[in-house]
Amino acid sequence: MIIVRKFSVLISCLLFSIQGFTQEKAINPMIHADVPDVAIIRVGDNYYMSSTTMHMSPGVPIMKSKDLTNWKIVNYAYDILDDTDALNMENGKNAYGKGSWASSLRYHDGTYYVSTFSGTTGKTYIYTTKDIENGPWEKHSFKPSFHDNTLFFDDDGKIYMIYAAGELRIVQLKEDLSGPVPGSDKVLIENASAPAGENIMLKAEGSQLFKINGKYYLFNITWPQGSMRTVVIHRADNIMGPYEGELALQDKGVAQGGLIDTPAGDWYAYLFRDNGAVGRIPYLVPVKWENDWPILGEDGKVPMELDLPANKSLIPDIVNSDDFSRTNNDKKLPVVWQWNHNPQNDLWSLDERKGYLRLTTGRIDTSFVTTRNTLTQRTIGPKSTGETSLDLSGLKDGDIAGFGVLQDKYAYVAVKLENGKKTIQMVKGREGKVIEEIPYSGDEIFFKITCDFKDRKDLAHFYYAENGKHWKEIGEPLKMEYTLGQFMGYRYALFNYATKTSGGYVDFDYFRITDGIK
Repeated sequence: MIIVRKFSVLISCLLFSIQGFTQEKAINPMIHADVPDVAIIRVGDNYYMSSTTMHMSPGVPIMKSKDLTNWKIVNYAYDILDDTDALNMENGKNAYGKGSWASSLRYHDGTYYVSTFSGTTGKTYIYTTKDIENGPWEKHSFKPSFHDNTLFFDDDGKIYMIYAAGELRIVQLKEDLSGPVPGSDKVLIENASAPAGENIMLKAEGSQLFKINGKYYLFNITWPQGSMRTVVIHRADNIMGPYEGELALQDKGVAQGGLIDTPAGDWYAYLFRDNGAVGRIPYLVPVKWENDWPILGEDGKVPMELDLPANKSLIPDIVNSDDFSRTNNDKKLPVVWQWNHNPQNDLWSLDERKGYLRLTTGRIDTSFVTTRNTLTQRTIGPKSTGETSLDLSGLKDGDIAGFGVLQDKYAYVAVKLENGKKTIQMVKGREGKVIEEIPYSGDEIFFKITCDFKDRKDLAHFYYAENGKHWKEIGEPLKMEYTLGQFMGYRYALFNYATKTSGGYVDFDYFRITDGIK
């Protein structure tokens, strides 16, 4: 048996080596996971990217790359966006699909800047740091909330934001970033969607502004009725215009982003694509210059292969397994983790039982999606598997603890303690319907969820095991759906909530994530 196992491992390694050898170039998407609304800068040989995670905490992830293809989460712009009922998920409120949206990322005179905005709080936020990978960040906020803003430092020292949708506006900011200069807000482009036609479903938004060789280039996304997401670019010799616009790319719905160059002088557009339940996934598109216009794609198309280093696995730098063991120098939670809304920090612990994540209930809740202190990581494509183990001995009557995939149309597998008896439940749908329920008497349980996003199959299967080896499928598959209610790709989620009495707890021994269906 040992010889057979070793032979199988050898074959797997050989196949991996062959695959790695044959894939010499990068392929699109550059990240097969929910990393939308990206903004990228290059500082020397380092690329940095910000993205959107909305209601999640911490928020506005910062990623780093050396080659534009392979990225690693290194930081977040904030721990919590603000202290409000919606962001705290209190008093019946939540921030699903809200929180903070598309960010702008800049480097100017030795300082890194991340700007974002929030309809939840009605504010615009700018975070600054000298050390983008480690912080600390200084927070600046003001009203109003400038939608899809792009922060820009002009050569004359003035600071601007371009924002809004359709009718794009420009406003000058005060030097201390405390707010707009009074009277400076004006219309920049009356109809930025015009290059894509007259019948527009989504007005031009997602502004990102660049100054290259003395000219200003403004990128936007728009969506003509009956067509697809589309890139439009406007160009001007002066930041205040006048601007002339062109339809720049209309292929596969790949859109919204901007421009980045390499140290060697090559240019790319970074964009994203709606890709079903896994979320909005980033693409790179080669750019060449003609008559001072950036020409996106190859004959107007998004290539699947790029002349960049090959993509590596998203594990461990975008998602990663965790045995919840820590040394003195370790972060309490690695940056791959995010809480679903602001956490209540006195109700989770890695110290109360070494080597375990303890989630303790602090109130009565009604469902998986109304629960605080749910800990999440991205699902990844084209296929992935998540697995965890729970010690149930700390549950109180009415507690439900388990492992789920989080979106509006959610599903999970969990143990419920009811009237002193445990059952394993598979629950799915927006209404939280119990699909299957099995009596259970143990104090330890293992759960596994597989996600198949290949060719937008978008199916999740749910499993349990009493010993972590002999897996049994429970309930029925979930046909996952990307909805605007949460505006986010599906997330693996560890949770515990009370329906009768608070104070119960569950201990998670580990979380494991792997490529493929295991």
